[in-house]
Amino acid sequence: MIQLNNVTKIYPDGSKGVENINLHIRKGEFVFIVGSSGSGKSTLMKLLLKELDPTEGEIIINRIVTNELPRKQIPYLRRKLGVVFQDFRLLPNKTVAENVAFAMLVVEAPRRVIRRNVPAVLALVGLEKKGRSKPNQLSGGEQQRTALARAIVNNPPILICDEPTGNLDPETTWEIMELLVEINKRGTTIVMATHARDIVDIMQKRVITIDDGHIVRDREGGYVG
Repeated sequence: MIQLNNVTKIYPDGSKGVENINLHIRKGEFVFIVGSSGSGKSTLMKLLLKELDPTEGEIIINRIVTNELPRKQIPYLRRKLGVVFQDFRLLPNKTVAENVAFAMLVVEAPRRVIRRNVPAVLALVGLEKKGRSKPNQLSGGEQQRTALARAIVNNPPILICDEPTGNLDPETTWEIMELLVEINKRGTTIVMATHARDIVDIMQKRVITIDDGHIVRDREGGYVG
């Protein structure tokens, strides 16, 4: 599903993002990526999203070698990746339903499919009564639920979550985590970067620890500092 073979990223100023990363994430896994600021965690996430290309090595996502992908093919790769960010990134002038529908319009989904799928995914994340609300009328948790609905409405096989609970209070954080667990149970592979040790410990999933650009630990069962 996701494979990195001897991946290194050196930035133009000579600084090292990651070095000689080897990683295999199987279909249906739920994987946490942890590490301190400057560890290389953000570089790794950007490589997965093809926001960056590796200096050396090979990245394969859903059987596609992404570092060989022509630029015009990148949007098609990203259609297979749902993405949730810490800062929601909702369109402020669109309603909840329009924000979610926008993700389907981008991939040119038929209107009838949009009309069917948007209410269904809003119900899944508990926002069936908020479809006509604008983002500024929502709580932080509701905004992140909207972002999550937008990320999964096209049923991507992989969901990349970059600190998705970073701006949420503890109660709302666990509501989002419960949704992610439910999405994972439906077969979606989830890769989540986080600083939240309590989440990682309680969830007891696979944890990949990055330090100084290297994978220093890869284990099941929570965080080990």
